[in-house]
Amino acid sequence: MALTTLKVKNAKPGRHVDGRGLCLLVKDSGARTWVLRMQRNGRRRDYGLGSALEVSLAEARDAAAALRRQVREGTDPVAERRKARKVMPSFETAARDCYDALKEGWKNRRYANWISSFENHVFPLIGTKPVDQVDSVCVVEVLSPIWLEIPETARRLLQRIGSVLDFAHIKGWREEEASLRSVRKGLPRQTGKSVHLEAMPYADVPALMEALAAASPTTGRDALRFTIYNAVRSNETRFAVWTEFDLDKAIWTIPGERMKAKETHIVPLSAPAVALLRRRWNERANDTGLVFSADGEKAMSDMTMTKLLRDGGIKGVTVHGFRSAFTDWAAEKTDFPKEVADKALAHKLTNQVEAAYRRTDFLEKRRDLMARWARHLDGIAHHTAEAAGEPIPARAAA
Repeated sequence: MALTTLKVKNAKPGRHVDGRGLCLLVKDSGARTWVLRMQRNGRRRDYGLGSALEVSLAEARDAAAALRRQVREGTDPVAERRKARKVMPSFETAARDCYDALKEGWKNRRYANWISSFENHVFPLIGTKPVDQVDSVCVVEVLSPIWLEIPETARRLLQRIGSVLDFAHIKGWREEEASLRSVRKGLPRQTGKSVHLEAMPYADVPALMEALAAASPTTGRDALRFTIYNAVRSNETRFAVWTEFDLDKAIWTIPGERMKAKETHIVPLSAPAVALLRRRWNERANDTGLVFSADGEKAMSDMTMTKLLRDGGIKGVTVHGFRSAFTDWAAEKTDFPKEVADKALAHKLTNQVEAAYRRTDFLEKRRDLMARWARHLDGIAHHTAEAAGEPIPARAAA
């Protein structure tokens, strides 16, 4: 016979059947629990429905009916409950866990930049998104800005994102393995031809520099100005540490492991670049950490400088493109030989014989060249001297 409210209240220890698998379990201690017993895929399972002190007979019957309906529709109620209780990590957390799990097995140290490629291009866009919600549409969104601009990096990122999603599946964060085969269909065909990064005309760069200098100083604005003053790559600025600089001699020595050509590069610093660094030295987090960082430890995202351009209404132009602006300016507005400008950009000589015999780095000529470039950049309004600070001590000098 079906249970009644009175029977539930007065039930003795044991199992009391209401019907269609719904039972009231009463323990010797007096604890009363609702349980629904059902068959699923040939196996008998008991599903707890809560305490009879909190769930009435009518509520237990409604819950049992809902569970039976889920099972008929092919849903596993236990798995759904586990999923609801599970804390889903973000894509960035999953990527870092994946990197930590795999990196020890990598023999080729080129893969040391594995996580930095995510920091530069992926985390700013989908880093906070739960990893189980990252799909092909998200991946296309990430890769679209760089698919033709830096095709090799984009292809590597596609593969690495796939590895992260596979790792998330193994960890139980995604129910199914990810298929990214459709991603390429949503992106233009890579022709294999080199794509030139769009650059701002050199005549327009001084106006940008004036706007950056007039705005409130931030780490991103300082980094962008410093990158343009020195015509360096953004990564060379982002990962610069105080021990690479000798401001008394106005020299920046970038170690070979941080350079694209894997050769040490000495940058003669112009007066505005030194003034900018002296101000940041007074605000430093420590004497040996990253120059363009809030805490001296975590590098700023590569997207930070690009975002400054976009927020200023400058579309299409890339940070790397300011190197092209420098090259055009040097060719059209100065008499410096091309090899001096090439050396300023840390370009390697393509002629191996010439490279073997040419040992000079044109340091003094490059110092004059960079001073002229700084005067061009500050040409609209004379450079306002930034607060002079103490010289960098010997222990923090390159």
